[in-house]
Amino acid sequence: MMKTKYSMIDAETLGKLYKDSLLNDVVPFWQTNSIDWASGGFFTCLGRDGKVYDTDKFVWLQARQVWTFAMLYNEVDRRQAWLDVALAGAEFLARHGMDPAGNWYFSLNREGTPLVQPYNIFSDCFAAMAFGQLFKATGGSGYGELAKQTFENILKRRQHPKGRYAKAVPGTRELKDFALPMILCNLVLELEHLLDASLVAETIQYGINEVMDTFYRPDEGVILEAVSVDGSFSDSFEGRLVNPGHGLEAMWFVMDLAKRSGDEALIKRAADITVQLVEYGWDETFDGIFYFKDVKGCPLQQLEWDQKLWWVHIETMIALAKGYLHTGDGRCAAWFQKVHDYTWTHFPDAQYGEWFGYLNRRGEVLLPLKGGKWKGCFHVPRGLFQLWKTMDAIAEKQRRPIFQG
Repeated sequence: MMKTKYSMIDAETLGKLYKDSLLNDVVPFWQTNSIDWASGGFFTCLGRDGKVYDTDKFVWLQARQVWTFAMLYNEVDRRQAWLDVALAGAEFLARHGMDPAGNWYFSLNREGTPLVQPYNIFSDCFAAMAFGQLFKATGGSGYGELAKQTFENILKRRQHPKGRYAKAVPGTRELKDFALPMILCNLVLELEHLLDASLVAETIQYGINEVMDTFYRPDEGVILEAVSVDGSFSDSFEGRLVNPGHGLEAMWFVMDLAKRSGDEALIKRAADITVQLVEYGWDETFDGIFYFKDVKGCPLQQLEWDQKLWWVHIETMIALAKGYLHTGDGRCAAWFQKVHDYTWTHFPDAQYGEWFGYLNRRGEVLLPLKGGKWKGCFHVPRGLFQLWKTMDAIAEKQRRPIFQG
Protein backbone atom coordinates (compact mmCIF):
# COMPACT_ATOMS: atom_id res chain seq x y z
CA MET A 1 0.00 0.00 0.00
CA MET A 2 1.27 3.45 -0.85
CA LYS A 3 1.99 5.74 2.09
CA THR A 4 -0.37 8.69 2.38
CA LYS A 5 1.10 12.15 2.29
CA TYR A 6 -0.49 13.23 5.58
CA SER A 7 -0.21 10.08 7.70
CA MET A 8 2.89 11.02 9.73
CA ILE A 9 1.16 12.98 12.54
CA ASP A 10 -1.64 11.70 14.78
CA ALA A 11 -3.52 14.92 14.13
CA GLU A 12 -6.85 13.85 15.58
CA THR A 13 -5.34 12.97 18.96
CA LEU A 14 -3.16 16.07 19.05
CA GLY A 15 -6.02 18.33 18.06
CA LYS A 16 -8.03 17.09 21.04
CA LEU A 17 -5.02 17.57 23.31
CA TYR A 18 -4.49 21.18 22.25
CA LYS A 19 -8.19 22.02 22.47
CA ASP A 20 -8.50 20.51 25.93
CA SER A 21 -5.37 22.28 27.15
CA LEU A 22 -6.60 25.62 25.83
CA LEU A 23 -10.15 25.49 27.17
CA ASN A 24 -9.72 23.51 30.38
CA ASP A 25 -6.28 24.60 31.57
CA VAL A 26 -4.77 27.76 30.10
CA VAL A 27 -7.81 30.00 29.64
CA PRO A 28 -9.25 29.19 33.11
CA PHE A 29 -5.86 29.95 34.69
CA TRP A 30 -5.90 33.51 33.36
CA GLN A 31 -9.62 34.01 33.81
CA THR A 32 -9.37 32.98 37.46
CA ASN A 33 -6.15 34.71 38.48
CA SER A 34 -5.41 37.75 36.32
CA ILE A 35 -8.46 40.00 36.24
CA ASP A 36 -8.31 43.15 38.38
CA TRP A 37 -11.99 43.84 38.85
CA ALA A 38 -11.22 46.63 41.34
CA SER A 39 -8.92 48.87 39.26
CA GLY A 40 -9.49 47.48 35.78
CA GLY A 41 -7.21 45.66 33.42
CA PHE A 42 -5.18 42.57 34.22
CA PHE A 43 -2.47 41.40 36.54
CA THR A 44 0.23 39.67 34.51
CA CYS A 45 2.85 39.15 37.23
CA LEU A 46 1.60 35.80 38.43
CA GLY A 47 3.55 33.18 40.34
CA ARG A 48 3.46 29.48 39.67
CA ASP A 49 0.17 29.09 41.54
CA GLY A 50 -1.41 32.18 40.00
CA LYS A 51 -0.90 34.51 42.95
CA VAL A 52 -0.11 38.14 42.08
CA TYR A 53 3.44 39.17 43.00
CA ASP A 54 3.49 42.63 41.37
CA THR A 55 0.68 44.94 40.28
CA ASP A 56 2.36 46.97 37.51
CA LYS A 57 0.52 46.68 34.20
CA PHE A 58 2.37 46.40 30.91
CA VAL A 59 0.36 47.85 28.07
CA TRP A 60 1.27 45.31 25.40
CA LEU A 61 0.33 42.45 27.74
CA GLN A 62 -2.93 44.18 28.64
CA ALA A 63 -3.73 44.48 24.93
CA ARG A 64 -2.67 40.92 24.19
CA GLN A 65 -5.10 39.61 26.79
CA VAL A 66 -7.93 41.74 25.42
CA TRP A 67 -7.18 40.27 22.00
CA THR A 68 -7.06 36.72 23.35
CA PHE A 69 -10.45 36.81 25.06
CA ALA A 70 -12.09 38.70 22.19
CA MET A 71 -10.64 36.15 19.75
CA LEU A 72 -11.95 33.26 21.83
CA TYR A 73 -15.38 34.89 21.84
CA ASN A 74 -15.26 35.39 18.06
CA GLU A 75 -13.68 32.12 16.98
CA VAL A 76 -14.47 29.48 19.62
CA ASP A 77 -17.66 30.20 21.56
CA ARG A 78 -19.66 33.35 22.17
CA ARG A 79 -19.40 33.14 25.94
CA GLN A 80 -20.41 36.37 27.60
CA ALA A 81 -17.83 35.77 30.35
CA TRP A 82 -15.02 35.86 27.78
CA LEU A 83 -16.36 39.05 26.22
CA ASP A 84 -16.67 40.62 29.67
CA VAL A 85 -12.97 39.97 30.30
CA ALA A 86 -12.03 41.58 27.00
CA LEU A 87 -14.25 44.60 27.64
CA ALA A 88 -12.84 45.13 31.12
CA GLY A 89 -9.31 45.23 29.74
CA ALA A 90 -10.26 47.44 26.81
CA GLU A 91 -11.96 50.01 29.04
CA PHE A 92 -8.83 50.24 31.20
CA LEU A 93 -6.60 50.64 28.14
CA ALA A 94 -8.78 53.25 26.49
CA ARG A 95 -8.88 55.26 29.71
CA HIS A 96 -5.21 55.08 30.67
CA GLY A 97 -3.08 53.56 27.93
CA MET A 98 -2.24 56.47 25.60
CA ASP A 99 -0.34 59.71 25.77
CA PRO A 100 -2.04 62.88 24.40
CA ALA A 101 -0.59 62.21 20.91
CA GLY A 102 -2.16 58.75 20.74
CA ASN A 103 0.99 56.73 21.42
CA TRP A 104 0.59 53.79 23.78
CA TYR A 105 2.64 53.76 26.98
CA PHE A 106 4.83 50.79 27.85
CA SER A 107 3.69 50.37 31.45
CA LEU A 108 1.28 51.75 34.04
CA ASN A 109 0.80 51.26 37.75
CA ARG A 110 -2.17 49.32 39.04
CA GLU A 111 -4.51 52.31 38.88
CA GLY A 112 -3.38 53.30 35.38
CA THR A 113 -0.89 56.10 36.06
CA PRO A 114 1.86 55.95 33.40
CA LEU A 115 5.22 54.56 34.52
CA VAL A 116 7.22 54.14 31.30
CA GLN A 117 6.99 56.37 28.24
CA PRO A 118 5.65 55.08 24.88
CA TYR A 119 9.06 54.08 23.50
CA ASN A 120 7.94 50.60 22.40
CA ILE A 121 5.87 50.50 19.23
CA PHE A 122 4.70 46.99 20.04
CA SER A 123 2.36 48.42 22.65
CA ASP A 124 0.67 50.13 19.70
CA CYS A 125 0.72 46.97 17.56
CA PHE A 126 -1.06 44.88 20.16
CA ALA A 127 -3.48 47.66 21.03
CA ALA A 128 -4.49 47.78 17.37
CA MET A 129 -4.96 43.99 17.37
CA ALA A 130 -7.01 44.13 20.56
CA PHE A 131 -9.44 46.82 19.45
CA GLY A 132 -9.72 45.33 15.96
CA GLN A 133 -10.76 42.00 17.44
CA LEU A 134 -13.12 43.70 19.88
CA PHE A 135 -14.78 45.54 17.01
CA LYS A 136 -15.48 42.14 15.43
CA ALA A 137 -17.02 40.97 18.69
CA THR A 138 -19.21 43.99 19.39
CA GLY A 139 -19.50 46.11 16.27
CA GLY A 140 -18.63 49.11 18.42
CA SER A 141 -17.47 51.85 16.04
CA GLY A 142 -15.25 53.41 18.69
CA TYR A 143 -13.20 50.23 18.91
CA GLY A 144 -12.79 50.12 15.15
CA GLU A 145 -11.74 53.76 14.92
CA LEU A 146 -9.20 53.34 17.70
CA ALA A 147 -7.73 50.28 15.96
CA LYS A 148 -7.45 52.15 12.63
CA GLN A 149 -5.95 55.28 14.18
CA THR A 150 -3.38 53.20 16.02
CA PHE A 151 -2.47 51.29 12.86
CA GLU A 152 -2.04 54.53 10.92
CA ASN A 153 0.20 55.84 13.69
CA ILE A 154 2.31 52.67 13.50
CA LEU A 155 2.83 53.18 9.78
CA LYS A 156 3.86 56.81 10.35
CA ARG A 157 6.44 55.68 12.92
CA ARG A 158 7.65 52.74 10.82
CA GLN A 159 10.99 54.24 9.80
CA HIS A 160 11.83 55.45 13.32
CA PRO A 161 9.75 53.33 15.70
CA LYS A 162 11.24 54.64 18.95
CA GLY A 163 11.28 58.27 17.83
CA ARG A 164 12.71 60.60 20.47
CA TYR A 165 13.18 57.68 22.84
CA ALA A 166 15.85 56.04 20.65
CA LYS A 167 19.25 55.65 22.31
CA ALA A 168 21.39 55.48 19.17
CA VAL A 169 23.22 58.58 17.94
CA PRO A 170 21.70 59.50 14.56
CA GLY A 171 23.88 59.02 11.50
CA THR A 172 26.36 56.53 12.98
CA ARG A 173 25.27 52.89 12.79
CA GLU A 174 21.76 53.11 11.37
CA LEU A 175 19.93 49.78 11.58
CA LYS A 176 16.41 48.58 11.02
CA ASP A 177 14.86 45.76 13.03
CA PHE A 178 13.11 42.63 11.88
CA ALA A 179 10.37 42.65 14.51
CA LEU A 180 8.15 45.39 13.06
CA PRO A 181 7.85 44.13 9.45
CA MET A 182 7.38 40.66 10.90
CA ILE A 183 4.45 41.69 13.08
CA LEU A 184 2.90 43.75 10.29
CA CYS A 185 2.51 40.50 8.32
CA ASN A 186 0.10 39.33 11.01
CA LEU A 187 -1.36 42.65 12.13
CA VAL A 188 -2.58 43.58 8.65
CA LEU A 189 -4.70 40.42 8.50
CA GLU A 190 -6.04 41.14 11.98
CA LEU A 191 -7.23 44.55 10.78
CA GLU A 192 -8.16 43.73 7.20
CA HIS A 193 -11.87 44.21 7.97
CA LEU A 194 -11.14 47.83 8.94
CA LEU A 195 -8.64 48.91 6.27
CA ASP A 196 -8.80 49.92 2.63
CA ALA A 197 -7.92 47.06 0.30
CA SER A 198 -5.07 49.05 -1.24
CA LEU A 199 -3.45 49.65 2.16
CA VAL A 200 -3.82 45.96 3.03
CA ALA A 201 -2.16 44.92 -0.24
CA GLU A 202 0.64 47.47 0.16
CA THR A 203 1.35 46.43 3.76
CA ILE A 204 1.34 42.73 2.89
CA GLN A 205 3.82 43.25 0.07
CA TYR A 206 6.06 45.35 2.30
CA GLY A 207 6.03 42.74 5.04
CA ILE A 208 6.73 39.79 2.74
CA ASN A 209 9.54 41.62 0.93
CA GLU A 210 11.22 42.66 4.17
CA VAL A 211 10.94 39.26 5.83
CA MET A 212 11.77 37.05 2.85
CA ASP A 213 14.22 39.19 0.88
CA THR A 214 15.83 41.68 3.27
CA PHE A 215 16.22 39.92 6.62
CA TYR A 216 16.40 36.32 5.37
CA ARG A 217 19.93 35.34 4.38
CA PRO A 218 19.85 32.27 2.11
CA ASP A 219 23.59 31.59 2.28
CA GLU A 220 23.45 31.15 6.05
CA GLY A 221 19.84 29.90 6.18
CA VAL A 222 18.89 32.39 8.90
CA ILE A 223 16.79 35.47 9.50
CA LEU A 224 18.73 38.32 11.06
CA GLU A 225 17.31 40.51 13.82
CA ALA A 226 18.76 43.72 12.36
CA VAL A 227 20.32 44.92 9.11
CA SER A 228 21.64 48.24 7.86
CA VAL A 229 18.96 50.62 6.58
CA ASP A 230 19.96 49.78 3.02
CA GLY A 231 19.48 46.06 3.75
CA SER A 232 23.16 45.18 3.90
CA PHE A 233 24.78 43.06 6.59
CA SER A 234 26.10 44.88 9.66
CA ASP A 235 29.05 43.09 11.24
CA SER A 236 28.14 44.18 14.77
CA PHE A 237 26.57 42.65 17.88
CA GLU A 238 23.15 43.73 16.65
CA GLY A 239 23.72 42.81 13.02
CA ARG A 240 24.96 39.29 13.75
CA LEU A 241 22.10 38.44 16.11
CA VAL A 242 19.66 35.65 15.24
CA ASN A 243 16.52 34.88 17.23
CA PRO A 244 15.34 31.56 15.75
CA GLY A 245 11.93 31.88 17.38
CA HIS A 246 11.23 35.22 15.71
CA GLY A 247 12.04 33.81 12.31
CA LEU A 248 9.90 30.74 12.89
CA GLU A 249 6.94 32.81 14.07
CA ALA A 250 7.29 34.94 10.95
CA MET A 251 7.15 31.86 8.73
CA TRP A 252 3.64 30.93 9.80
CA PHE A 253 2.58 34.55 9.31
CA VAL A 254 3.97 34.37 5.77
CA MET A 255 2.26 31.02 5.16
CA ASP A 256 -1.07 32.56 6.20
CA LEU A 257 -0.52 35.41 3.75
CA ALA A 258 0.53 33.03 0.98
CA LYS A 259 -2.49 30.78 1.59
CA ARG A 260 -4.74 33.84 1.40
CA SER A 261 -3.38 34.72 -2.06
CA GLY A 262 -2.94 31.15 -3.29
CA ASP A 263 0.83 31.57 -3.68
CA GLU A 264 1.99 27.95 -3.50
CA ALA A 265 5.61 28.86 -4.27
CA LEU A 266 5.74 31.24 -1.31
CA ILE A 267 4.19 28.59 0.97
CA LYS A 268 6.85 26.10 -0.13
CA ARG A 269 9.63 28.64 0.42
CA ALA A 270 8.36 29.49 3.90
CA ALA A 271 8.15 25.79 4.80
CA ASP A 272 11.74 25.27 3.59
CA ILE A 273 12.96 28.21 5.67
CA THR A 274 11.06 26.85 8.67
CA VAL A 275 13.06 23.63 8.45
CA GLN A 276 16.31 25.59 8.02
CA LEU A 277 15.61 27.70 11.09
CA VAL A 278 14.67 24.85 13.40
CA GLU A 279 17.74 22.91 12.31
CA TYR A 280 19.87 26.00 12.95
CA GLY A 281 18.32 26.79 16.34
CA TRP A 282 18.14 23.27 17.79
CA ASP A 283 20.42 22.43 20.73
CA GLU A 284 22.00 19.12 19.74
CA THR A 285 23.34 18.60 23.28
CA PHE A 286 20.29 19.19 25.50
CA ASP A 287 17.45 19.54 22.95
CA GLY A 288 15.15 22.51 22.65
CA ILE A 289 15.67 25.71 20.66
CA PHE A 290 18.18 28.36 21.65
CA TYR A 291 16.87 31.84 22.38
CA PHE A 292 19.68 33.65 20.53
CA LYS A 293 22.61 32.76 18.31
CA ASP A 294 25.35 34.76 16.54
CA VAL A 295 25.41 34.15 12.79
CA LYS A 296 29.21 34.14 12.81
CA GLY A 297 29.50 32.11 15.98
CA CYS A 298 30.88 35.04 17.96
CA PRO A 299 30.25 35.40 21.71
CA LEU A 300 26.77 36.74 22.42
CA GLN A 301 26.04 39.76 24.60
CA GLN A 302 22.64 38.38 25.59
CA LEU A 303 23.41 36.40 28.75
CA GLU A 304 20.12 34.53 28.32
CA TRP A 305 21.14 33.25 24.88
CA ASP A 306 21.00 29.56 25.81
CA GLN A 307 17.68 29.62 27.67
CA LYS A 308 14.70 27.70 26.32
CA LEU A 309 11.59 29.93 26.16
CA TRP A 310 7.92 29.00 25.98
CA TRP A 311 6.99 31.24 23.08
CA VAL A 312 9.88 30.11 20.89
CA HIS A 313 8.75 26.50 21.10
CA ILE A 314 5.03 26.97 20.59
CA GLU A 315 5.59 29.35 17.64
CA THR A 316 7.94 26.75 16.14
CA MET A 317 5.25 24.10 16.49
CA ILE A 318 2.76 26.29 14.64
CA ALA A 319 5.17 26.96 11.78
CA LEU A 320 6.01 23.26 11.41
CA ALA A 321 2.36 22.20 11.63
CA LYS A 322 1.31 24.70 8.98
CA GLY A 323 4.26 23.77 6.80
CA TYR A 324 3.15 20.15 6.97
CA LEU A 325 -0.51 20.99 6.40
CA HIS A 326 0.19 23.00 3.27
CA THR A 327 3.02 20.96 1.73
CA GLY A 328 2.99 17.48 3.25
CA ASP A 329 6.75 17.84 3.75
CA GLY A 330 7.92 14.94 5.92
CA ARG A 331 10.70 17.08 7.38
CA CYS A 332 8.06 19.36 8.90
CA ALA A 333 6.25 16.36 10.35
CA ALA A 334 9.39 14.85 11.87
CA TRP A 335 10.54 18.13 13.39
CA PHE A 336 7.02 18.90 14.60
CA GLN A 337 6.90 15.66 16.58
CA LYS A 338 10.34 16.32 18.03
CA VAL A 339 9.49 19.87 19.12
CA HIS A 340 6.08 18.79 20.43
CA ASP A 341 7.66 16.07 22.55
CA TYR A 342 10.20 18.49 24.02
CA THR A 343 7.62 21.22 24.61
CA TRP A 344 4.99 18.99 26.18
CA THR A 345 7.41 17.36 28.59
CA HIS A 346 9.05 20.63 29.74
CA PHE A 347 6.69 23.63 29.69
CA PRO A 348 3.15 22.69 30.87
CA ASP A 349 2.74 22.67 34.66
CA ALA A 350 0.62 19.66 35.59
CA GLN A 351 0.24 20.82 39.21
CA TYR A 352 -0.91 24.44 38.91
CA GLY A 353 -1.80 24.79 35.24
CA GLU A 354 -0.57 26.99 32.38
CA TRP A 355 3.08 26.87 31.24
CA PHE A 356 6.44 27.71 32.68
CA GLY A 357 8.10 30.37 30.57
CA TYR A 358 11.81 30.09 31.16
CA LEU A 359 14.00 26.99 31.25
CA ASN A 360 17.78 26.80 31.47
CA ARG A 361 19.75 25.11 28.72
CA ARG A 362 19.29 21.69 30.30
CA GLY A 363 15.52 22.12 30.27
CA GLU A 364 15.14 22.72 34.00
CA VAL A 365 12.70 25.38 35.20
CA LEU A 366 14.67 28.59 35.66
CA LEU A 367 11.82 30.87 36.76
CA PRO A 368 8.61 29.29 38.11
CA LEU A 369 6.48 32.33 37.23
CA LYS A 370 3.49 32.04 34.90
CA GLY A 371 3.51 35.71 33.93
CA GLY A 372 5.60 38.83 34.29
CA LYS A 373 6.85 41.79 32.28
CA TRP A 374 7.16 39.79 29.06
CA LYS A 375 5.00 36.69 29.50
CA GLY A 376 1.25 37.11 29.62
CA CYS A 377 -1.97 35.67 28.27
CA PHE A 378 -1.07 35.44 24.60
CA HIS A 379 1.49 33.05 23.08
CA VAL A 380 0.22 29.92 24.83
CA PRO A 381 -3.52 30.41 24.19
CA ARG A 382 -2.99 31.73 20.66
CA GLY A 383 -0.59 28.90 19.94
CA LEU A 384 -2.90 26.20 21.28
CA PHE A 385 -5.77 27.63 19.24
CA GLN A 386 -3.64 27.67 16.08
CA LEU A 387 -2.39 24.13 16.72
CA TRP A 388 -5.89 22.83 17.46
CA LYS A 389 -7.27 24.23 14.21
CA THR A 390 -4.24 23.16 12.16
CA MET A 391 -4.45 19.60 13.54
CA ASP A 392 -8.15 19.55 12.63
CA ALA A 393 -7.24 20.55 9.06
CA ILE A 394 -4.54 17.87 8.86
CA ALA A 395 -6.94 15.27 10.27
CA GLU A 396 -9.43 16.19 7.57
CA LYS A 397 -6.77 15.53 4.94
CA GLN A 398 -5.96 12.24 6.65
CA ARG A 399 -9.59 11.22 6.30
CA ARG A 400 -9.40 12.09 2.59
CA PRO A 401 -5.83 10.92 1.87
CA ILE A 402 -3.78 12.40 -0.92
CA PHE A 403 -1.52 9.70 -2.31
CA GLN A 404 2.00 10.29 -3.45
CA GLY A 405 2.82 8.73 -6.82
